[in-house]
Amino acid sequence: MRQLIKTLFSTLLLVGLTSPLFSQDNMELVGQCAASAGNVTYLKDFPVKLDAGTPGGKPPSAKFSLLLSKNTNYRFTICSAPDSEGEAMLQLFEMNNLIGSTYNSTTGKDYPSFDFKCQVTGVYHIFISFKDGKAGDAVGILSFIERL
Repeated sequence: MRQLIKTLFSTLLLVGLTSPLFSQDNMELVGQCAASAGNVTYLKDFPVKLDAGTPGGKPPSAKFSLLLSKNTNYRFTICSAPDSEGEAMLQLFEMNNLIGSTYNSTTGKDYPSFDFKCQVTGVYHIFISFKDGKAGDAVGILSFIERL
């Protein structure tokens, strides 16, 4: 477990050194969020910085596309920066169908992550936004759990 964490942080540090757009704070948030995902394999991060939305308008969101493989179990994790005004939520879509979310609009409950068992290889879309259109920084993490 320690070796996995060391490898993860080394990889994140290397990515941070080669990417001028990442600040040290973002790298710390990515590392903390990836570690909070549990005993899984880190695959990719999705950092976002969003301004507040306009009253009555559609809340700002960041969109990412990715290819997921059939018969694979993935975990999606979301973490908001401590100084963010809003609470981030991550939604996973296939075409226009919502297939997973860290926020349950029916109950109003937030979840730090959700697992997704991919049944069809294809392009999926991640949307990260902040509840009530507030401003903030966040990072979404895609992790591999297992092949089914």
